[in-house]
Amino acid sequence: MSLLDDILSFNEKFVENKEYKKYETSKFPNKRCVILTCMDTRLVELLPKALNIKNGDVKMVRSAGALVDEPFGMVMKSLLVAVYELQADEVFVIGHYDCGMSALKSKTILADMKERGIKEETFSTLKHAGIDLDHWLNGFESVEKSVSESVHMIKRHPLFANDIPVHGLAIDPSTGKLDLIINGYENV
Repeated sequence: MSLLDDILSFNEKFVENKEYKKYETSKFPNKRCVILTCMDTRLVELLPKALNIKNGDVKMVRSAGALVDEPFGMVMKSLLVAVYELQADEVFVIGHYDCGMSALKSKTILADMKERGIKEETFSTLKHAGIDLDHWLNGFESVEKSVSESVHMIKRHPLFANDIPVHGLAIDPSTGKLDLIINGYENV
């Protein structure tokens, strides 16, 4: 049986047994905040437990490295929607130590893409279109620096209200310990 079959089989029983009932909530976050964090598997359950958040408490946006690297990309759009349409009054950018993005090198991932069948002409077309894959696919030096850069990208966004605090933190994916990088209340 494939992973897809396993998921669909489990889901059928989940719905049939009405297990979804214990997760019912509104689309508005009880704690009126949005969290941008990494997609790392270690954070799926650890982060909510370490922050004392439950289903319905927050809006959660995930991206590789908890990065906001494009002012008009989907991550920033998600944050703006959370603030203006879904009643989030604060933003938390939570990166983590030992992040895969800190070790990401464009040469490695481009080689992996080629090995999986992406043709050289695709890379040439993207380069000709002005897309710098070497820059786009590189990681970051430190979690503190990347979190700070994401916080500043959000705060400087022309569509982001000045009265919204944007906090920057880093979590230890082994223990759940949080380190404060930027206290957003100090910049409101």
